[in-house]
Amino acid sequence: MQLNTRPLILASQSPRRSQLLREAGFEFTVQAFETDESFEPDTPAEEVAPLLARRKAAAAAHLIRDREIILAADSVVILDGTVYNKPADYADAFHMIRQLSGRQHTVITGVCLLAREKEQTFAGVTKVWFAELSDEEVDYYIRTCKPFDKAGSYGAQDWIGHCKITRIEGTFQNVMGLPVDLVYAALKTF
Repeated sequence: MQLNTRPLILASQSPRRSQLLREAGFEFTVQAFETDESFEPDTPAEEVAPLLARRKAAAAAHLIRDREIILAADSVVILDGTVYNKPADYADAFHMIRQLSGRQHTVITGVCLLAREKEQTFAGVTKVWFAELSDEEVDYYIRTCKPFDKAGSYGAQDWIGHCKITRIEGTFQNVMGLPVDLVYAALKTF
């Protein structure tokens, strides 16, 4: 069975998104462009990831030929209504992980599918619970896994996911950066 009959262009530099699509059996090419990931402070937290996914798709729109579909995505971590995107540096990463320690947060991954004839935007939502992390564990994680390209300063597939995520409601793949189940369903009818 061929999963996608139209050429798919992943507008993301994330190796995790490429891995997830590849493991799910999709054929695609990668073409990503730098985009502004800022947003207005009054943007509702749950709307940030879909907004950024649409922006990334728009940056790659010039690649669309006859039947191509652009797939763009962006993930954010939300804790108490605050959006945690990628950390600026070690201190920012340390602060974010300390805030998540021993608490439940939400990961939202916005996805935008864009073709000449239409656009579809949706989001995967997953709740994640962390066990308590000591300062030494946070330091160890940041030094060894270098989570500077990850929303919320962590990767669920890294040490922190193996040792400190105690519960997930939703899909693990969404926490990694792409709700593959939703992408599959959307592409079937796109």
